[in-house]
Amino acid sequence: MPFRCAVLDDFQNVATTLADWSAPASGEEVEVVSFTEHFGDEDTLAVALADFDCVVTLRERVPFPASLLDRLPRLRLLIASGMRNSVIDYAAAKANGVTVCGTESSSTPPVELTWALLLGLARGLVQESTALREGGPWQSTVGADLHGRRLGLLGLGKIGSAVARVGLAFGMEVSAWSQNLTAGRATEVGVRLAASKEELLAESDFVSVHLALSDRTRGLLGPAELALLKPTAYLVNTSRAAIVDQDALLAALREGRVAGAGVDVFDVEPLPADHPMRTTPRLLATPHLGYVSRANYERYYGQAVEGIRAYLAGAPVRVLG
Repeated sequence: MPFRCAVLDDFQNVATTLADWSAPASGEEVEVVSFTEHFGDEDTLAVALADFDCVVTLRERVPFPASLLDRLPRLRLLIASGMRNSVIDYAAAKANGVTVCGTESSSTPPVELTWALLLGLARGLVQESTALREGGPWQSTVGADLHGRRLGLLGLGKIGSAVARVGLAFGMEVSAWSQNLTAGRATEVGVRLAASKEELLAESDFVSVHLALSDRTRGLLGPAELALLKPTAYLVNTSRAAIVDQDALLAALREGRVAGAGVDVFDVEPLPADHPMRTTPRLLATPHLGYVSRANYERYYGQAVEGIRAYLAGAPVRVLG
């Protein structure tokens, strides 16, 4: 019987073309099945994965709680992209004899997408391109300048720091804040430490979120915080949806209390067809593309294959939990 591997959420149907999934050195036959459609509930997922020894899952889109792991007695190996995953029950995996492994992940793609969203918002690219294609008005927006404007960063880790350097290259004034950020760290990156979250929000022309989701950051930007933004300000979130109160953000956009928002992360993914994020004005939204690039996918799937081979050889690599 072959070692069967399921690849989840392969929306572009590219997983098997971006890595060499051929038989490992051990000689054990490996059968790979790629699922291009998302499984939206645990019952459907349990049935679909019942006959697999291994599952490769992207990011944190599919939870693996004890209730699911208990229903997958054949599962032996779970590989998640990235080296951190908050939706896998590691204790339950261990209890069920499932080894959990990760892969490396580049911070470059989300940095680049952050700037794609910010620039798209500032220059009205979607609106202007659509008008050009559909015979609409020749020029209908007045772009927002970046040079000399303030970019406020919530979070100055690896991604936030890279975003900051691009902002500085554009000639922006860059400030940053997070609960543990020090003036020394901010100075190293060449930015100013904001005195408070409130000051950063009130003074920035563009605000970008680059924080990890935790109990401290969940709902960090609620109605009161969003009310501090200038009516001419733009908010970009390529981090985690739950950091920003979704209802409060939608209300601010509908009522014109902010100039716009760029969002790549959502409270439920894939986004339902009738979700208000699809139709809310002043919103530039992308379907969680932050990590979706060829180089990153080659790394994910290439190291997933490496993880399978190492597991079958009896020496798992990049073990999580």
